[in-house]
Amino acid sequence: MNFEVIIGISGASGVQYGIRILETLKDMRNVETHLVVSESAKKLIEIETDFSVQGVDELADHVYSDDDFTAPIASGSHRSKGMIVAPCSMKTLASIAIGMSDTLISRAADVCLKEKRPLVLMTRETPLNLIHIENMERAIRAGASILPACPAFYSKPKSIDDIIDFMAGRALDLMAIEHNLYKRWRE
Repeated sequence: MNFEVIIGISGASGVQYGIRILETLKDMRNVETHLVVSESAKKLIEIETDFSVQGVDELADHVYSDDDFTAPIASGSHRSKGMIVAPCSMKTLASIAIGMSDTLISRAADVCLKEKRPLVLMTRETPLNLIHIENMERAIRAGASILPACPAFYSKPKSIDDIIDFMAGRALDLMAIEHNLYKRWRE
């Protein structure tokens, strides 16, 4: 059975997480991906990775501008398995937490919440202030999962790629998508 997953990459350090999730899903024949990359994230892709924005776009089946509110993923009548925002900036978190829907990323997230679909927010900020924590609480109460980019080390990572794979895998776990990205506890 085929299903669709929405990936949002917002403007926080850690765009590698969203890219790795896209790479993993691209290898799955039964998954169709919808990608939205914020303008800030496009700059970070160029700064933090060896990818071009076009190269990241090519990993997805469908790509939309962050200001395209006519995109299918902006509507609750478009079915998807859910959405992962990786990384999720504090700006994007705030927009989602208060239901602002001022970008396609935050609108697609709002659709997931109102339709009771999984929404995984891989937050990227440290230290956190009270506003960040309250926005996380609001998002959780609305139905989102907060997944801070805090990798575990029980798998004894040997590289940065291993750390990225662990976090990408945890995001996919929260979406109930099978993968082989990391060694699970006691495996």
